[in-house]
Amino acid sequence: MKAGGNSQFQTVGLIGRQASGGVVDSLTAVLDCLQRHGVSGLVEDRTAQLGPFQKGTPAGGLATAPRAALGERCDLIVVVGGDGSLLGVARDLAHTRTPVLGINRGGLGFLADIAPKRIPEQLGAVLAGEYRVEDHFLLAASVRREGRELMRSPALNDVVVHPGGMARMMEFSLAVNGDFVYDQRSDGLIVASPTGSTAYALSAGGPIMHPALDAIVIVPMYPHTLTSRPLVVRGDSSIDVTLGLVDHAQVSCDSQVNFELQSGDQIRIEKYAAPLRLVYTYGRSFYESCRRKLDWATRLGGWK
Repeated sequence: MKAGGNSQFQTVGLIGRQASGGVVDSLTAVLDCLQRHGVSGLVEDRTAQLGPFQKGTPAGGLATAPRAALGERCDLIVVVGGDGSLLGVARDLAHTRTPVLGINRGGLGFLADIAPKRIPEQLGAVLAGEYRVEDHFLLAASVRREGRELMRSPALNDVVVHPGGMARMMEFSLAVNGDFVYDQRSDGLIVASPTGSTAYALSAGGPIMHPALDAIVIVPMYPHTLTSRPLVVRGDSSIDVTLGLVDHAQVSCDSQVNFELQSGDQIRIEKYAAPLRLVYTYGRSFYESCRRKLDWATRLGGWK
């Protein structure tokens, strides 16, 4: 595929979710759309193992590259999968600031918003320049033990401190910008970005936050008190969680990156240096997504 059309995107990177039904069909539809618009494709090396890119197929000669290189070499990255796939791409590539477009082959699809059947229409509109970009900031989590940093990872949705697979309470203290907030006994703590407010934090009783907000929500998980409630703080806040005596604990970033904790460990959560730049077609509305994904107002007969 050689560039030669009118698209402002000269090279588009392709990432597909592994072992997921329908992904191959959607990747084929994406390739057809790129071909019609004269846009070059660069395929993630793992994605290149999927059907459309095997030797002997029309797309078998496409160039491939490791995921880390796509952000540097592409003008746009198309991810075919669910929101989980986009979480991984965000952690890996947000620092490059390359725009990312999601094709939803997962469940709810708050982030990967394009339906497979609308790929020709909506991806075509994006390639023709009819799109907008939303910046979604990430969190950065780090773990310090006896003065040494042992772990650091970004997270698009949330950072969760929890007892791992054990159903038991844990003790920790919370501080924001060095200001002590409380000591708590609970099943853990969720620290979520606005993007993550519609994920795990929502299930734990946290508020829905518009993704454009510059704020972070702190949601306790089943606290051993009736007065502990979700707390919303400024987006530039530095949040410290210090563990008390624990038998077993973990910190998880987007439920995909996990690190084992010990008593006395300090977990710091703050804003990551670069946002994920998500591409949407015109007309996409966060509130419409909430109505559709969260089943709002169905008792009113599908209020519109």
